[in-house]
Amino acid sequence: MTNASENTLISRRETLGGAAATLALGTIAAPALSAPKRARQPNILYIMADDLGYADLSCYGRRDFETPVLDRLAAQGLRFTDAYANSAVCTATRVGLITGRYQYRLPVGLEEPLAFRQNIGLPPAHPTLPSLLAKAGYRTSLIGKWHLGSLPDFDPLKSGYQTFWGIRSGGVDYYTHATSNGQPDLWDGPTPVEKTGYLTDLLADRAIAEIREATAAKALWFMSLHFTAPHWPWEGPDDASESARIATSKDPKALFHFDGGSAAIYAAMVRRLDYQVGRVLDALRAAGAEQDTIVVFTSDNGGERFSDTWPFSGRKTELLEGGLRIPAIVRWPGVTRAGTTSDAQIISMDWLPTFLAAAGSVPDSAHPTDGIDIRPALGGQALPQRTLFWRYKNHAQRAARRGNLKYLKIGENEFMFDVQADPLERANLKDREPARFTELKAAWEAWNADMLPLDPKSYTHGFGPSELADHFRVD
Repeated sequence: MTNASENTLISRRETLGGAAATLALGTIAAPALSAPKRARQPNILYIMADDLGYADLSCYGRRDFETPVLDRLAAQGLRFTDAYANSAVCTATRVGLITGRYQYRLPVGLEEPLAFRQNIGLPPAHPTLPSLLAKAGYRTSLIGKWHLGSLPDFDPLKSGYQTFWGIRSGGVDYYTHATSNGQPDLWDGPTPVEKTGYLTDLLADRAIAEIREATAAKALWFMSLHFTAPHWPWEGPDDASESARIATSKDPKALFHFDGGSAAIYAAMVRRLDYQVGRVLDALRAAGAEQDTIVVFTSDNGGERFSDTWPFSGRKTELLEGGLRIPAIVRWPGVTRAGTTSDAQIISMDWLPTFLAAAGSVPDSAHPTDGIDIRPALGGQALPQRTLFWRYKNHAQRAARRGNLKYLKIGENEFMFDVQADPLERANLKDREPARFTELKAAWEAWNADMLPLDPKSYTHGFGPSELADHFRVD
């Protein structure tokens, strides 16, 4: 007999199968791009959503709305099924992304999320993905969210980006562009700017302008386009009245609004994100740069309140698969094949060595990357087996994945799951396979010994009710 949950699982897998079939049909209509003869390295457009759940795109299984632009991008390229974020929250993942290393090697990476301690941020002297690409001759830009330290000590322009247009904090109102304490937070480089409009739209506008400027300059370019959608506050493109309500509230946590949002508003936010990504990709095509540009779309961590993380359990802030597994789509003409998928296990910090290799460069030898060059997977090959590691919130959560097995500790409870056969993480194999459990746990302990110890002053340490209030101001 099949129970209700099994019926749900079967139904959802049929949905995913249908999405895969759609991609396959797209392949027939649009054959794989042939490898162009390039006289130079590719441009790189890295697009990252904020708090987008694994199944929040229809090509990953979202059932109640569609994301036609990103579905089409997947049909033109490669869709990863086992892509991971470096962390279950945004600052830590962004540290992993920009440094190509486990975030726990840096004090800023211990802040989950960064609460803007004035002396904590990404050290300007640390080599980064944009600084290394700049040395390789790339024009580098960050459009969107920074969240790696506040002025005057920490700044995108001090960490390798030559241009910056966006926000410095973790989240702002989509219409007023202010933090929950009312501080304006929209910048053009070092200059605060006032700009009317829905933030998702404004970021796309600026990205389009940057593509045109880089094309006119005949420059190689790397763009980090870090949208804030669909991060809270939950305000859609037609929700200016909700923004006004928040702006007049006396509650310092109003921006997070416990009573706010709905499935419909969330759908509108994701659909608008999809639409604006389409405008950016159209601009890339109009500039004649489509065949010379790697395009990546992904998320910074698992989903939030209204996200879909099926077939996983968990969400942002949790080391269950739903807090870590993310969508990742890559279109690289001449490398990826149209309409393909890969179950290679990749992670945010892999993009640094991969992009540097594409640019004909290498990571800084004094700061070796913990990531790997995933170009073989992009070309349809397997990657060598490795173990990926995570920790979160004062070690109350620990995780490691090797092959199909995952070690997980939550509080005092320990588990081992086969996340391929059991994506919901329900059947604990700890006692059934004690030797493999012990081996994976020991691997986590050995890895952790090489990371920075927790900072007692860090935002994450001793996370309690008073800190929770602060959390909703800055995340």
